[in-house]
Amino acid sequence: MFLFLKLIRESFIFALQAIVVNKVRTLLSLLGITIGIFSVISVLTIFDSMEIAIRKSIEQLGENSLFIQKWPWEGGNDYPWWKYFKRPQPKPDDLKEIQRRSTASEASAFMIEVNRTVKYQNNSIENVTITSVSHDYNKTININIREGRYFTPLESQGGADVAIIGSDIANNLFSGTNAIGKRFKIFGSKVQVIGIMDKEGESMFGDSDDNRIIIPVNYARNYLDIRNIESTIVVKAKPFVSNDELKDELVGIMRSVRKLKPSAEDDFAINETSIITREFDAFFRIIAIIGWIVGGFSLLVGGFGIANIMFVSVKERTSQIGIQMAIGAKKYFILFQFLFEAIFLSLFGGIIGLIIIYILVLVSKNFPFALHLTADNIIIGLSVSVIIGLIAGIAPSWIASRLDPVDAMRSTF
Repeated sequence: MFLFLKLIRESFIFALQAIVVNKVRTLLSLLGITIGIFSVISVLTIFDSMEIAIRKSIEQLGENSLFIQKWPWEGGNDYPWWKYFKRPQPKPDDLKEIQRRSTASEASAFMIEVNRTVKYQNNSIENVTITSVSHDYNKTININIREGRYFTPLESQGGADVAIIGSDIANNLFSGTNAIGKRFKIFGSKVQVIGIMDKEGESMFGDSDDNRIIIPVNYARNYLDIRNIESTIVVKAKPFVSNDELKDELVGIMRSVRKLKPSAEDDFAINETSIITREFDAFFRIIAIIGWIVGGFSLLVGGFGIANIMFVSVKERTSQIGIQMAIGAKKYFILFQFLFEAIFLSLFGGIIGLIIIYILVLVSKNFPFALHLTADNIIIGLSVSVIIGLIAGIAPSWIASRLDPVDAMRSTF
Protein backbone atom coordinates (compact mmCIF):
# COMPACT_ATOMS: atom_id res chain seq x y z
CA MET A 1 0.00 0.00 0.00
CA PHE A 2 2.86 2.36 0.91
CA LEU A 3 4.59 1.54 -2.39
CA PHE A 4 1.40 2.26 -4.32
CA LEU A 5 0.95 5.66 -2.62
CA LYS A 6 4.61 6.49 -3.29
CA LEU A 7 4.08 5.56 -6.94
CA ILE A 8 1.08 7.89 -7.23
CA ARG A 9 3.00 10.69 -5.47
CA GLU A 10 5.98 10.42 -7.82
CA SER A 11 3.71 10.27 -10.88
CA PHE A 12 1.90 13.40 -9.70
CA ILE A 13 5.22 15.23 -9.21
CA PHE A 14 6.45 14.20 -12.67
CA ALA A 15 3.18 15.42 -14.21
CA LEU A 16 3.58 18.79 -12.47
CA GLN A 17 7.18 19.01 -13.65
CA ALA A 18 6.04 18.37 -17.24
CA ILE A 19 3.72 21.36 -16.94
CA VAL A 20 6.25 23.62 -15.20
CA VAL A 21 9.29 22.80 -17.35
CA ASN A 22 7.54 22.68 -20.72
CA LYS A 23 4.63 25.05 -20.16
CA VAL A 24 3.74 25.86 -23.76
CA ARG A 25 4.16 22.35 -25.13
CA THR A 26 2.19 20.72 -22.30
CA LEU A 27 -0.62 23.27 -22.19
CA LEU A 28 -1.08 23.10 -25.98
CA SER A 29 -1.24 19.31 -25.72
CA LEU A 30 -3.78 19.54 -22.88
CA LEU A 31 -5.90 22.02 -24.86
CA GLY A 32 -7.64 19.18 -26.68
CA ILE A 33 -8.68 17.53 -23.40
CA THR A 34 -9.80 20.91 -22.03
CA ILE A 35 -11.93 21.68 -25.09
CA GLY A 36 -13.31 18.14 -25.18
CA ILE A 37 -14.37 18.11 -21.54
CA PHE A 38 -15.72 21.65 -21.88
CA SER A 39 -17.80 20.66 -24.94
CA VAL A 40 -19.27 17.52 -23.41
CA ILE A 41 -19.92 18.85 -19.90
CA SER A 42 -21.23 22.21 -21.12
CA VAL A 43 -23.84 20.41 -23.25
CA LEU A 44 -24.77 18.17 -20.30
CA THR A 45 -24.90 21.23 -18.02
CA ILE A 46 -27.23 23.07 -20.38
CA PHE A 47 -29.28 19.89 -20.70
CA ASP A 48 -29.63 19.53 -16.92
CA SER A 49 -30.30 23.26 -16.43
CA MET A 50 -33.08 23.21 -19.02
CA GLU A 51 -34.53 20.08 -17.45
CA ILE A 52 -34.52 21.72 -14.01
CA ALA A 53 -36.25 24.80 -15.46
CA ILE A 54 -38.81 22.66 -17.30
CA ARG A 55 -39.51 20.57 -14.20
CA LYS A 56 -40.02 23.78 -12.25
CA SER A 57 -42.46 25.09 -14.86
CA ILE A 58 -44.31 21.77 -14.93
CA GLU A 59 -44.54 21.73 -11.15
CA GLN A 60 -46.37 25.04 -11.39
CA LEU A 61 -48.78 23.57 -13.93
CA GLY A 62 -49.16 20.50 -11.75
CA GLU A 63 -47.87 17.06 -12.71
CA ASN A 64 -51.13 15.46 -11.61
CA SER A 65 -53.37 17.97 -13.41
CA LEU A 66 -55.08 17.38 -16.76
CA PHE A 67 -56.18 20.08 -19.20
CA ILE A 68 -59.42 19.70 -21.17
CA GLN A 69 -59.08 21.85 -24.28
CA LYS A 70 -60.07 22.20 -27.89
CA TRP A 71 -56.54 21.63 -29.23
CA PRO A 72 -54.21 18.70 -28.38
CA TRP A 73 -50.65 19.60 -27.45
CA GLU A 74 -49.04 16.87 -29.52
CA GLY A 75 -48.11 18.22 -32.93
CA GLY A 76 -46.15 17.00 -35.94
CA ASN A 77 -46.05 17.38 -39.70
CA ASP A 78 -49.42 15.64 -40.11
CA TYR A 79 -51.21 17.72 -37.46
CA PRO A 80 -54.87 17.83 -38.65
CA TRP A 81 -55.59 21.35 -37.45
CA TRP A 82 -58.65 21.68 -39.69
CA LYS A 83 -60.36 18.89 -37.72
CA TYR A 84 -59.58 20.43 -34.35
CA PHE A 85 -60.63 23.89 -35.53
CA LYS A 86 -64.28 22.74 -35.74
CA ARG A 87 -64.36 21.51 -32.16
CA PRO A 88 -66.38 23.40 -29.54
CA GLN A 89 -64.64 25.16 -26.66
CA PRO A 90 -64.94 23.73 -23.13
CA LYS A 91 -67.72 25.58 -21.31
CA PRO A 92 -68.53 26.36 -17.66
CA ASP A 93 -71.43 23.89 -17.96
CA ASP A 94 -68.88 21.15 -18.77
CA LEU A 95 -67.05 22.05 -15.56
CA LYS A 96 -70.27 21.75 -13.53
CA GLU A 97 -70.86 18.24 -14.86
CA ILE A 98 -67.27 17.21 -14.12
CA GLN A 99 -67.56 18.52 -10.57
CA ARG A 100 -70.87 16.66 -10.15
CA ARG A 101 -69.86 13.33 -11.67
CA SER A 102 -66.12 12.92 -11.14
CA THR A 103 -64.94 10.69 -8.29
CA ALA A 104 -61.25 10.64 -9.26
CA SER A 105 -60.67 14.41 -9.22
CA GLU A 106 -59.73 16.49 -6.20
CA ALA A 107 -60.47 19.88 -7.76
CA SER A 108 -61.32 21.40 -11.14
CA ALA A 109 -61.52 24.92 -12.56
CA PHE A 110 -62.50 26.82 -15.70
CA MET A 111 -60.15 29.45 -17.16
CA ILE A 112 -59.75 31.78 -20.13
CA GLU A 113 -56.98 34.20 -21.05
CA VAL A 114 -56.94 37.48 -22.98
CA ASN A 115 -54.38 40.26 -23.35
CA ARG A 116 -55.41 43.79 -22.43
CA THR A 117 -54.02 47.18 -21.41
CA VAL A 118 -54.35 48.03 -17.70
CA LYS A 119 -54.21 51.54 -16.22
CA TYR A 120 -53.63 53.18 -12.87
CA GLN A 121 -53.64 56.99 -12.75
CA ASN A 122 -51.02 58.07 -15.32
CA ASN A 123 -49.41 54.63 -15.60
CA SER A 124 -50.46 51.97 -18.09
CA ILE A 125 -49.11 48.59 -19.19
CA GLU A 126 -49.99 47.04 -22.55
CA ASN A 127 -50.41 43.40 -23.50
CA VAL A 128 -50.97 42.14 -19.95
CA THR A 129 -52.24 38.57 -19.63
CA ILE A 130 -55.67 38.61 -17.94
CA THR A 131 -56.53 35.14 -16.63
CA SER A 132 -60.19 34.75 -15.68
CA VAL A 133 -60.78 31.72 -13.45
CA SER A 134 -63.42 29.89 -11.46
CA HIS A 135 -62.97 29.53 -7.72
CA ASP A 136 -60.91 26.31 -7.41
CA TYR A 137 -58.19 27.49 -9.82
CA ASN A 138 -55.67 27.80 -6.98
CA LYS A 139 -56.28 24.14 -6.09
CA THR A 140 -55.37 22.95 -9.59
CA ILE A 141 -52.50 25.33 -10.46
CA ASN A 142 -49.81 26.40 -8.00
CA ILE A 143 -50.15 30.10 -7.13
CA ASN A 144 -47.69 31.62 -4.66
CA ILE A 145 -49.25 34.74 -3.16
CA ARG A 146 -46.63 36.97 -1.55
CA GLU A 147 -49.01 39.55 -0.12
CA GLY A 148 -52.76 39.60 0.39
CA ARG A 149 -55.05 36.65 -0.28
CA TYR A 150 -56.97 34.57 -2.81
CA PHE A 151 -60.63 35.08 -3.78
CA THR A 152 -63.33 34.08 -1.32
CA PRO A 153 -66.12 31.75 -2.60
CA LEU A 154 -68.53 34.69 -2.49
CA GLU A 155 -66.21 36.89 -4.58
CA SER A 156 -65.78 34.13 -7.19
CA GLN A 157 -69.45 33.24 -7.44
CA GLY A 158 -70.68 36.84 -7.37
CA GLY A 159 -68.10 38.09 -9.89
CA ALA A 160 -66.60 40.67 -7.52
CA ASP A 161 -64.35 43.39 -8.97
CA VAL A 162 -61.17 42.03 -7.34
CA ALA A 163 -57.82 40.95 -8.77
CA ILE A 164 -54.57 39.16 -7.91
CA ILE A 165 -51.62 40.69 -9.74
CA GLY A 166 -48.10 39.62 -10.67
CA SER A 167 -44.91 41.05 -9.19
CA ASP A 168 -43.99 43.08 -12.31
CA ILE A 169 -47.51 44.52 -12.52
CA ALA A 170 -47.29 45.60 -8.88
CA ASN A 171 -43.90 47.28 -9.39
CA ASN A 172 -44.54 48.93 -12.77
CA LEU A 173 -48.19 49.92 -12.51
CA PHE A 174 -48.02 51.19 -8.92
CA SER A 175 -44.42 52.48 -9.10
CA GLY A 176 -43.20 50.25 -6.28
CA THR A 177 -45.77 51.46 -3.74
CA ASN A 178 -47.98 49.07 -1.76
CA ALA A 179 -50.61 47.88 -4.27
CA ILE A 180 -52.90 46.03 -1.86
CA GLY A 181 -56.31 47.75 -1.69
CA LYS A 182 -55.69 50.04 -4.65
CA ARG A 183 -58.01 50.10 -7.65
CA PHE A 184 -56.93 50.08 -11.31
CA LYS A 185 -58.72 49.71 -14.63
CA ILE A 186 -59.28 46.54 -16.67
CA PHE A 187 -61.79 46.54 -19.54
CA GLY A 188 -62.36 50.23 -18.70
CA SER A 189 -63.69 49.44 -15.19
CA LYS A 190 -61.92 49.51 -11.86
CA VAL A 191 -60.95 46.42 -9.87
CA GLN A 192 -59.35 46.22 -6.44
CA VAL A 193 -56.01 44.51 -5.75
CA ILE A 194 -56.42 41.84 -3.05
CA GLY A 195 -53.25 39.83 -3.67
CA ILE A 196 -49.73 40.00 -5.17
CA MET A 197 -47.95 36.89 -6.47
CA ASP A 198 -44.32 35.98 -5.80
CA LYS A 199 -41.77 36.98 -8.43
CA GLU A 200 -40.84 33.88 -10.40
CA GLY A 201 -39.19 34.99 -13.66
CA GLU A 202 -40.01 33.70 -17.13
CA SER A 203 -40.70 29.97 -17.41
CA MET A 204 -39.31 27.65 -20.10
CA PHE A 205 -42.64 28.00 -21.92
CA GLY A 206 -42.22 31.77 -22.28
CA ASP A 207 -44.94 32.77 -19.83
CA SER A 208 -44.74 34.20 -16.32
CA ASP A 209 -47.06 35.04 -13.48
CA ASP A 210 -45.03 38.25 -13.01
CA ASN A 211 -46.96 39.91 -15.85
CA ARG A 212 -50.30 38.25 -15.15
CA ILE A 213 -53.55 39.40 -13.53
CA ILE A 214 -56.05 36.87 -12.20
CA ILE A 215 -59.73 37.83 -11.87
CA PRO A 216 -62.95 35.86 -11.24
CA VAL A 217 -64.41 34.50 -14.48
CA ASN A 218 -67.87 35.65 -13.39
CA TYR A 219 -66.56 39.23 -13.35
CA ALA A 220 -65.02 38.79 -16.81
CA ARG A 221 -68.38 37.62 -18.18
CA ASN A 222 -69.57 41.24 -17.95
CA TYR A 223 -66.99 42.33 -20.56
CA LEU A 224 -66.05 39.22 -22.55
CA ASP A 225 -67.96 36.69 -24.63
CA ILE A 226 -66.34 33.65 -23.04
CA ARG A 227 -67.99 31.32 -25.60
CA ASN A 228 -65.69 32.65 -28.34
CA ILE A 229 -62.42 32.66 -26.37
CA GLU A 230 -59.97 29.75 -26.09
CA SER A 231 -60.82 28.11 -22.78
CA THR A 232 -59.45 25.36 -20.56
CA ILE A 233 -60.83 23.16 -17.81
CA VAL A 234 -58.07 22.12 -15.41
CA VAL A 235 -58.70 18.95 -13.39
CA LYS A 236 -56.44 17.76 -10.58
CA ALA A 237 -56.37 14.09 -9.57
CA LYS A 238 -56.92 12.92 -6.03
CA PRO A 239 -53.89 11.56 -4.14
CA PHE A 240 -52.93 8.05 -5.33
CA VAL A 241 -55.11 8.41 -8.44
CA SER A 242 -53.04 8.16 -11.63
CA ASN A 243 -53.42 10.53 -14.55
CA ASP A 244 -54.52 7.59 -16.72
CA GLU A 245 -57.36 6.74 -14.33
CA LEU A 246 -58.50 10.36 -14.20
CA LYS A 247 -58.18 10.70 -17.97
CA ASP A 248 -60.37 7.63 -18.59
CA GLU A 249 -63.04 9.03 -16.28
CA LEU A 250 -62.93 12.49 -17.89
CA VAL A 251 -63.23 11.01 -21.38
CA GLY A 252 -66.39 9.20 -20.30
CA ILE A 253 -67.87 12.32 -18.67
CA MET A 254 -67.06 14.62 -21.59
CA ARG A 255 -68.42 12.17 -24.19
CA SER A 256 -71.61 11.90 -22.17
CA VAL A 257 -71.91 15.69 -21.80
CA ARG A 258 -71.26 16.22 -25.52
CA LYS A 259 -73.69 13.36 -26.37
CA LEU A 260 -71.19 11.64 -28.66
CA LYS A 261 -72.13 8.30 -30.25
CA PRO A 262 -69.92 5.28 -29.45
CA SER A 263 -68.45 5.34 -32.98
CA ALA A 264 -67.79 9.10 -32.96
CA GLU A 265 -64.35 10.56 -32.29
CA ASP A 266 -63.72 12.73 -29.24
CA ASP A 267 -64.38 16.40 -29.98
CA PHE A 268 -62.08 17.51 -27.16
CA ALA A 269 -58.46 16.98 -26.09
CA ILE A 270 -57.22 15.97 -22.66
CA ASN A 271 -53.64 17.18 -22.34
CA GLU A 272 -51.09 16.46 -19.63
CA THR A 273 -47.62 17.75 -18.81
CA SER A 274 -45.98 14.42 -19.71
CA ILE A 275 -46.58 15.37 -23.37
CA ILE A 276 -44.30 18.38 -22.89
CA THR A 277 -41.58 16.37 -21.18
CA ARG A 278 -41.61 13.72 -23.94
CA GLU A 279 -41.12 16.39 -26.61
CA PHE A 280 -38.24 17.95 -24.69
CA ASP A 281 -36.64 14.57 -23.92
CA ALA A 282 -36.40 13.80 -27.64
CA PHE A 283 -34.86 17.23 -28.27
CA PHE A 284 -32.37 16.79 -25.41
CA ARG A 285 -31.24 13.39 -26.70
CA ILE A 286 -30.31 14.91 -30.06
CA ILE A 287 -28.43 17.79 -28.41
CA ALA A 288 -26.58 15.36 -26.11
CA ILE A 289 -25.48 13.23 -29.09
CA ILE A 290 -24.19 16.33 -30.91
CA GLY A 291 -22.31 17.39 -27.76
CA TRP A 292 -20.64 14.01 -27.41
CA ILE A 293 -19.67 13.97 -31.11
CA VAL A 294 -18.12 17.46 -30.96
CA GLY A 295 -16.48 16.71 -27.63
CA GLY A 296 -15.35 13.29 -28.86
CA PHE A 297 -13.23 14.78 -31.65
CA SER A 298 -11.63 17.19 -29.20
CA LEU A 299 -10.99 14.39 -26.73
CA LEU A 300 -9.41 12.32 -29.51
CA VAL A 301 -7.05 15.18 -30.34
CA GLY A 302 -6.36 15.63 -26.64
CA GLY A 303 -5.60 11.93 -26.27
CA PHE A 304 -2.99 12.13 -29.03
CA GLY A 305 -1.54 15.20 -27.29
CA ILE A 306 -1.20 13.31 -23.99
CA ALA A 307 0.37 10.33 -25.81
CA ASN A 308 2.86 12.67 -27.51
CA ILE A 309 3.86 14.21 -24.16
CA MET A 310 4.37 10.76 -22.67
CA PHE A 311 6.49 9.48 -25.59
CA VAL A 312 8.72 12.56 -25.26
CA SER A 313 8.82 12.08 -21.47
CA VAL A 314 9.92 8.43 -21.87
CA LYS A 315 12.64 9.50 -24.31
CA GLU A 316 13.91 12.27 -22.02
CA ARG A 317 13.98 10.04 -18.94
CA THR A 318 15.37 6.87 -20.55
CA SER A 319 18.62 6.91 -18.52
CA GLN A 320 16.63 7.58 -15.33
CA ILE A 321 14.43 4.57 -16.11
CA GLY A 322 17.56 2.45 -16.56
CA ILE A 323 18.92 3.53 -13.16
CA GLN A 324 15.57 2.74 -11.50
CA MET A 325 15.57 -0.74 -13.00
CA ALA A 326 19.21 -1.30 -12.04
CA ILE A 327 18.50 -0.63 -8.37
CA GLY A 328 15.52 -2.99 -8.35
CA ALA A 329 12.48 -1.20 -9.76
CA LYS A 330 10.06 -3.73 -11.26
CA LYS A 331 8.59 -3.38 -14.74
CA TYR A 332 5.08 -2.87 -13.36
CA PHE A 333 6.41 -0.01 -11.20
CA ILE A 334 7.78 1.78 -14.28
CA LEU A 335 4.58 1.04 -16.24
CA PHE A 336 2.28 2.39 -13.54
CA GLN A 337 4.52 5.39 -12.93
CA PHE A 338 4.12 6.62 -16.51
CA LEU A 339 0.49 5.50 -16.71
CA PHE A 340 -0.46 7.53 -13.62
CA GLU A 341 1.50 10.46 -15.01
CA ALA A 342 -0.60 10.36 -18.20
CA ILE A 343 -3.79 10.16 -16.13
CA PHE A 344 -2.77 13.16 -14.01
CA LEU A 345 -1.93 15.21 -17.11
CA SER A 346 -5.32 14.37 -18.62
CA LEU A 347 -7.01 15.21 -15.31
CA PHE A 348 -5.34 18.63 -15.30
CA GLY A 349 -6.84 19.33 -18.74
CA GLY A 350 -10.26 18.10 -17.62
CA ILE A 351 -10.17 20.19 -14.45
CA ILE A 352 -9.36 23.31 -16.49
CA GLY A 353 -12.40 22.57 -18.67
CA LEU A 354 -14.61 22.14 -15.59
CA ILE A 355 -13.27 25.38 -14.06
CA ILE A 356 -14.25 27.27 -17.24
CA ILE A 357 -17.76 25.79 -17.05
CA TYR A 358 -17.99 26.66 -13.34
CA ILE A 359 -17.08 30.28 -14.13
CA LEU A 360 -19.84 30.37 -16.75
CA VAL A 361 -22.29 28.92 -14.19
CA LEU A 362 -21.40 31.69 -11.72
CA VAL A 363 -21.82 34.36 -14.41
CA SER A 364 -25.19 32.89 -15.48
CA LYS A 365 -26.67 33.59 -12.04
CA ASN A 366 -27.09 37.20 -13.21
CA PHE A 367 -29.11 36.16 -16.27
CA PRO A 368 -32.74 34.97 -16.62
CA PHE A 369 -31.62 31.40 -17.49
CA ALA A 370 -29.24 30.13 -14.83
CA LEU A 371 -26.94 27.16 -15.45
CA HIS A 372 -26.49 24.37 -12.90
CA LEU A 373 -23.27 22.30 -12.75
CA THR A 374 -24.34 19.08 -11.04
CA ALA A 375 -22.16 16.65 -9.12
CA ASP A 376 -22.98 13.96 -11.71
CA ASN A 377 -21.58 16.08 -14.53
CA ILE A 378 -18.42 16.84 -12.55
CA ILE A 379 -17.92 13.11 -11.97
CA ILE A 380 -18.52 12.42 -15.69
CA GLY A 381 -15.95 15.07 -16.64
CA LEU A 382 -13.31 13.71 -14.28
CA SER A 383 -14.04 10.10 -15.26
CA VAL A 384 -13.73 10.84 -18.99
CA SER A 385 -10.42 12.62 -18.31
CA VAL A 386 -9.10 9.60 -16.42
CA ILE A 387 -10.18 7.22 -19.20
CA ILE A 388 -8.55 9.37 -21.92
CA GLY A 389 -5.34 9.57 -19.89
CA LEU A 390 -5.39 5.83 -19.31
CA ILE A 391 -5.85 5.03 -23.00
CA ALA A 392 -3.30 7.65 -24.15
CA GLY A 393 -0.70 6.49 -21.64
CA ILE A 394 -0.81 2.73 -22.26
CA ALA A 395 1.58 2.62 -25.23
CA PRO A 396 4.28 4.98 -23.82
CA SER A 397 4.10 3.30 -20.39
CA TRP A 398 4.44 -0.16 -21.95
CA ILE A 399 7.49 0.96 -23.96
CA ALA A 400 9.09 2.47 -20.84
CA SER A 401 8.56 -0.70 -18.80
CA ARG A 402 10.14 -2.89 -21.54
CA LEU A 403 13.42 -0.94 -21.84
CA ASP A 404 16.67 -2.83 -21.27
CA PRO A 405 18.31 -1.40 -18.09
CA VAL A 406 21.83 -1.37 -19.53
CA ASP A 407 20.84 0.24 -22.85
CA ALA A 408 18.66 2.72 -21.02
CA MET A 409 21.49 3.86 -18.70
CA ARG A 410 23.76 4.38 -21.69
CA SER A 411 21.23 6.68 -23.30
CA THR A 412 22.50 10.24 -23.77
CA PHE A 413 19.30 11.98 -24.91
